Amino acid sequence: MTALPDQGYRRVASADADGSLAMVEDRLEDFVAQRCQVLLDVSPELAPVTEMVRHLAHGGKRLRASFCLWGWRGGGADGQDAAIDGAAALELFHLAALVHDDVMDHSATRRGSSTAHEAFAARHRDEVLDGDAADFGTGAALLIGDLCLTWSDELLSRAVVDPPRRTAVRGVYDLMRSQVMAGQYLDMLEQARPGTRPHESRLVLRYKSAKYTVEHPLLLGGALSGACEDVLDAYRRFGVPVGEAFQLRDDVLGVFGDPARTGKPVGDDLREGKKTVLVLAALERADVVQRRLLQRHLGDPGLTDRAVAELQDVLVDTGALADVEHQITQLTEQGVEAIVAGAVPESVATGLAELALSIAGRTS
Repeated sequence: MTALPDQGYRRVASADADGSLAMVEDRLEDFVAQRCQVLLDVSPELAPVTEMVRHLAHGGKRLRASFCLWGWRGGGADGQDAAIDGAAALELFHLAALVHDDVMDHSATRRGSSTAHEAFAARHRDEVLDGDAADFGTGAALLIGDLCLTWSDELLSRAVVDPPRRTAVRGVYDLMRSQVMAGQYLDMLEQARPGTRPHESRLVLRYKSAKYTVEHPLLLGGALSGACEDVLDAYRRFGVPVGEAFQLRDDVLGVFGDPARTGKPVGDDLREGKKTVLVLAALERADVVQRRLLQRHLGDPGLTDRAVAELQDVLVDTGALADVEHQITQLTEQGVEAIVAGAVPESVATGLAELALSIAGRTS
């Protein structure tokens, strides 16, 4: 395969300099354990559900929690317990989004393990239950995602007791949830439509992932600490471009990532035929032979490793990969410049700049 350019990969940094992220981990574990016990009190038959939720809640990059904590610090770091609850609530919301997204994308693995719908379909087959195993798995996954969504709201509701601040926090959280759902639908619609529409793909990138990964967690943290409008404005100018850089990197990893690091088979996005910015850039630049190859293989669930390598070559040889890498660099620089010049403490600006560089060049 054609050699890839040096992408300056870095490991994702944490926001745990003061132990706050570890506190989020503990809060999440305790809260999930309490809610799982409620299910087990209903019936021991729910044990597989509780095991799956606890498995999903363990680990991950905790990016949204990290940005929430940085947003809280930049706003004055007032009310640590509320910030911990808010960051943990974000992680539960993220779990809900992942479980539902895996169903819609027919993904088989997540973080190196079977996705929820695949695990419950396998359980149906192992126990020789009646009905369709795939339908059973999908139903179980939808309920697990809904549980995580419900629990995230429960956790956030206890985060703030001051009425004015609670209104600001709910405003950020509610907008984030609505925009993510809007982005998910637009993504599903774009995949179903024939042809390509670069503008719509960029819209999906922004609302399905970019804003809820960086901008909204930052704004939530700011709202939790009562940040002023100047600080929130700096978060917006930083969050949107850095969030887009994050998603573009995710698109690259979906094609070129190491399965041992990403937890997903290489080329999964190609098998699903995802109309990412990377793929659309290749289609725009492809010659006749390259375009024919793309059209033949994109969206083929039985795509072989050899075919994946051929498509990777096209993405490199057309200059699509280099173009996306350039966009990632530009967007990251734009975000870093905005936060450094913004009305936030220097330590927070530095921490956010380092985190932006980490996620723009992450390995998983």
